Amino acid sequence: MRVLLVEDDLTAARGITAMLKASAMVVDAVDSGEEALELVRLYDYDIVILDLVLPDMEGYEVVRRLRASRVETPVLILSGLARPQAKVKGFGVGADDFITKPFDGQELLARIQAVVRRAKGFAQPSLSVGGLTLNLGSREVTVEGQQVHLTGKEYAILELLTLRKGMVLTKEAFLNHLYGGMDEPEVKIIDVFICKLRKKLAQAGADNLIGTVWGRGYVLRDPDTRLAAGFAPSRPAAIPADRQVA
Repeated sequence: MRVLLVEDDLTAARGITAMLKASAMVVDAVDSGEEALELVRLYDYDIVILDLVLPDMEGYEVVRRLRASRVETPVLILSGLARPQAKVKGFGVGADDFITKPFDGQELLARIQAVVRRAKGFAQPSLSVGGLTLNLGSREVTVEGQQVHLTGKEYAILELLTLRKGMVLTKEAFLNHLYGGMDEPEVKIIDVFICKLRKKLAQAGADNLIGTVWGRGYVLRDPDTRLAAGFAPSRPAAIPADRQVA
């Protein structure tokens, strides 16, 4: 999960960033509204965590501009303003949730996961596609109840594919999401991760979830959707796997 933190208090920003990273989230932190608006337009974040008191503009204005630009990235306001009017105004301009400082770290993590789930169309505490289930809190993966043991990077790729079910994701998008532009390896590493991830899912009985769109990237589709759209349940053996369009 990739998070944009907008917080001008350096101490608070460091603490929140450390907490989110400890939960395996990729975090970009900025201290102004203009920087936040620029980054949200450039990168695909799962959620924006936003303070209301910023040096260049109110957080309300950040949310208003995002929504005016038709940016639908979820926004969770994290503010020391506790009066009801502040929350009402935040929701009125398009925020998705509001937490008052000081806050409990576990509650913040739970609220982040809930906001992201709802934004991606998942109502339950876990993400399910076919027989595959991901628990965002525990980072456990199961297929028809059988646990699948994944590395941190494999889980992050599967989580990204699941949250963006039906969308074709480029290898560059995976790299950016996994490494946040820092010390990125060569793009071919994504093929290696996908290959290992597919093998583990296939061994658990979910071998048709991740498809390759030749020349573009990878996509995860619900098996029921694939069948309804006329997709075959398995790929013809004569066609190389890396040239398939699922």
